[in-house]
Amino acid sequence: MSRQLHLAGFLLAGPVVHSHAVWRHPETQGDFLDPAYYVRAAKALEEGLFDFLFFADRLAVGDQLGGSRETALRLGAQDATRLDPLPLLSYLVAHTRHLGLGCTRSTTYYEPAHVARAFATLDHLSCGRAAWNIVTSMNDSEGRLFGRERHLEHDLRYDRADEFVEVAVKLWRSWGPAALRLDREGGVLADPAQVRALDHQGDWFRVEGPLNIPRSPQGRPVLIQAGSSGRGRRFGARWAEAIFTIQPDLAAMRAFRDDVRRQVLEQGRSPDGCKILTSVMPFIGGSEAEARAKQERHNALAQPEVGLITLCSQLNIDLSRFTLDTALGEVAEVGGLPPAAAEKLLALGSRTTLAELGRSYAASVRVPQLVGTGAQIAEQLAEWFEAGGCDGFVISPGYLPGSFVEFSESVVPHLQRRGLFRRQYQGTTLRDHLGLGPLED
Repeated sequence: MSRQLHLAGFLLAGPVVHSHAVWRHPETQGDFLDPAYYVRAAKALEEGLFDFLFFADRLAVGDQLGGSRETALRLGAQDATRLDPLPLLSYLVAHTRHLGLGCTRSTTYYEPAHVARAFATLDHLSCGRAAWNIVTSMNDSEGRLFGRERHLEHDLRYDRADEFVEVAVKLWRSWGPAALRLDREGGVLADPAQVRALDHQGDWFRVEGPLNIPRSPQGRPVLIQAGSSGRGRRFGARWAEAIFTIQPDLAAMRAFRDDVRRQVLEQGRSPDGCKILTSVMPFIGGSEAEARAKQERHNALAQPEVGLITLCSQLNIDLSRFTLDTALGEVAEVGGLPPAAAEKLLALGSRTTLAELGRSYAASVRVPQLVGTGAQIAEQLAEWFEAGGCDGFVISPGYLPGSFVEFSESVVPHLQRRGLFRRQYQGTTLRDHLGLGPLED
């Protein structure tokens, strides 16, 4: 069989996704407080035979722009409001049969035992469809929510995350595959010899263990990650089985995938055990003109001010002293920004104004927008995939559930005819869907 691409759906458990216009869009059905809102999206993805749906998350309402939350709340910035996605996944388990289900948990503001217990339970409830999107969190607002004046420094967050995941994996492995006996006649619940304590003593954690939840169907959840910095890539190369990325074009996609695969190999892992999934936002019509009209209608709802708030939240910086017509080159020149943030802004184009960047962030957080018929979108995705740009795609919606419905009905059949995508689910677990193979004990 030829190499097959993978598909994931991207959501936040809130009114905004990458598109800040989702909640305003006239074709969006329902709202983020309605459980049916998420059920419709999940069912559309499952009908399209997607590998999984995952929810990104942030923990606090940001106040990075001007030290105020007022505009973020009034206009609807990306982290203005949302639900906790983990209980939501437990709800979606009952409404899906095959679709993998993943969400974010931070290694900075939780403990390994919290994450290990929650995702082991989700993997049992879903019969092996759980995934954990590993993040280290982003900004000082999240720190203050948890009683810390400032957010932990970038590389230290990843140092903590490395040990966090190491402990979580040990907890998931603390029950041997055959430890649970449930021998009613003999009166034996479990074999104590196959349940091991951890006695972990590290720089960040002291954990005795074992977990009090038996080994789950997948052994542990599939591990997803999205770090793009040098330290983030090293972390992903060590742990991730799927990496979510946003890249502007094929050259950037290939460079990212080649670099991560090289680092995965250096970690002693097979590069094929880490799937690189790049994000796109499709606008699909019966003709290219119809699709273009859909894109324009969506983007007209994107306000530059709210995009800038999300940008500031992500970079943990304040740009309120600059007017919207200020070019990024001038912003970086004035100084006062962390060097890493200034470098990221300049990489977006020194002549780009804050208004242009804000509008781009409001429309898609710079996720590439694809416009065309189902056949045209499929052709573009196939070209990137076959050229080695990625192992698959994360589909980010402009309205719900319509973006997912249109993709499943109009793009997936063309990918299937090309022999690039499944015609039915072949396995029962998310690990099966991704072709990851069994875990070593």
